[in-house]
Amino acid sequence: MFYKVISAVISGIEAVMVNVEIDTSQGLPVFDMTGSLATEVKEARERVKIAAKNTGYIIMPGRITVNISPANVRKAGTLLDLPIAIGVLGTMGFVNHDMVRDTLIVGELSLDGAVNRVEGILPIVCMARQADIKRVIIPRDNAVEASYIEGIELIPVKSLKEAVEYLTGRCSIHYPHRQYKAKEYIHSEDEIIGQEPAKRASVIAAAGRHNILYIGPPGVGKSMLAKVIPAIMPPLTLEESIELSKVYSVRGLIDEKEGLVRTRPFRTPHSKITPVSFLGGGKYPVPGEVSLASFGILFMDEIPLFDNQILTALRIPLEERKVSVNRLNSTHTFPANFMLAAAMNPCACGYYPDRSRCTCSRKDISRYYGRLDKPLLDRIDISVEVPNIPIDMLREKRKTYSLEDMRDMVSNAAKRQSHRYKDEDIYSNSELNNTLISKYCHMSPTAKELLDTVFEKMSLSVRAYNKIIKVARSIADIEDCDVISEEHIAEAVGYRISEAV
Repeated sequence: MFYKVISAVISGIEAVMVNVEIDTSQGLPVFDMTGSLATEVKEARERVKIAAKNTGYIIMPGRITVNISPANVRKAGTLLDLPIAIGVLGTMGFVNHDMVRDTLIVGELSLDGAVNRVEGILPIVCMARQADIKRVIIPRDNAVEASYIEGIELIPVKSLKEAVEYLTGRCSIHYPHRQYKAKEYIHSEDEIIGQEPAKRASVIAAAGRHNILYIGPPGVGKSMLAKVIPAIMPPLTLEESIELSKVYSVRGLIDEKEGLVRTRPFRTPHSKITPVSFLGGGKYPVPGEVSLASFGILFMDEIPLFDNQILTALRIPLEERKVSVNRLNSTHTFPANFMLAAAMNPCACGYYPDRSRCTCSRKDISRYYGRLDKPLLDRIDISVEVPNIPIDMLREKRKTYSLEDMRDMVSNAAKRQSHRYKDEDIYSNSELNNTLISKYCHMSPTAKELLDTVFEKMSLSVRAYNKIIKVARSIADIEDCDVISEEHIAEAVGYRISEAV
């Protein structure tokens, strides 16, 4: 008897629909599986037989053939256990074939018949909805994660027995959809004392999602300034949350109680991280830190200490906002739409230009800065010095920029950008290309003249030239200005101190 069940597998961060085809016939007891299967998929034969037995369903001896098509798609993971079990039981008359039409089934089986949580349920449910599948049978522990996707019926089950009873009409299962509500990023640090220029730069960076580099001696607040950024950025939208949560779902990092990632991520990879962990990859490629930081912050503390291979590879996601992992028979593309916040000391010992404490020679300092090559620095929109705080300011704890002030300025600028780019496929000023710069970055005559002069005297690259315009656009948005003025250009140029490195 032939039986077919719709299921899915994960390829990169996308779901691919597959058909689990089962045929049973008389003959010697054999359980064959075909279809370009990884080892863990082939092991499903034992999990299915024992789970069925312990659930009370007897699989009669005979020849069982399972084919998972299309054959040119590599199948990995344990999420095909449940559809295989339903298919095998269906060929033996336990489940009518009409009951699984327009139904996608995924889940891992325990030997006692329990259905375990699987990774990647969010992209699977999104794909099923796009394919006009009416319902999905998923593990009960994945229900919260899937409940934010409307337009498809969710059937979360705890066991193989419950799945069979639902499909035979002996029980009814309904799981309600949830309304999305973003959460604020909780900033636990104390208010930063002083450092007003660096705070101003952080506000501009957050407003336009510009990459920023903090340069200063140890202990002056570079890390604290970076941690402020996600707290002053607008909350994640539902669209951003779903796209980000797909990445976390594939990595198995979704909080079961939360269901979606609802706060902007702040990822802090160690300087000794491997290129695969940073960019993504592996035998069956999974997203790395640059993807986990999408729609949030990737903070690289002491960036010159990172491996040169990582610093070189960082250029591509900074420019293209995605990263590709090539394998022999496939290429996987992961999102990398993050904002880079980096920090570094002014020299290897950290105290230049204080010669009473700095022991670095001029050659040592040049070598230290040389770790960040020109192409990488060119992709950093804002560089700002973070000096030591005078003792009188530290004692008086004087502040001008409060966290609330910074959040309000960023929020207002974000609203302007949201309205301006509502018909474009971008979120922020940092994503403007050459065509959109001409369309949306209108400058006064004096601003154009100043920018042309700076371009000639500083021998800027075209990329640096455009980044000055985009940063100036963000400064103008903070100040509620439609036209970029000479003052906006001058401030944006001041953040290109990397040109002198």
